[in-house]
Amino acid sequence: MKSSIHPTTYRPVVFSDDVAGFAFLTQSTAQTKDTIKWEDGNEYPLVKVHISSASHPFFTGEEKIIDTEGRVDRFEARRKAAEARKEQLAAKAKKVNAIKAKKADK
Repeated sequence: MKSSIHPTTYRPVVFSDDVAGFAFLTQSTAQTKDTIKWEDGNEYPLVKVHISSASHPFFTGEEKIIDTEGRVDRFEARRKAAEARKEQLAAKAKKVNAIKAKKADK
């Protein structure tokens, strides 16, 4: 194994998910200019992340509930709209047939 390909700059770094209010301290080589004062009173480099295990739908289980309800609601809305269009077309066809029948009687 090559000795020069692995990073040697491991250090304690805080990763923070501001949306979920979740942060954790771990070892990393991630480069950042931000710092934060951690719970132990020391200052560590800070890496801000957009999503973490505290906010990711796979870990929170929220995606299935939201997605399932959304799919069902969208399907029901499309079904009701299709039924309404069908009724409108049937009413329009009935009117046209009634007008044609009146003209044929004259």
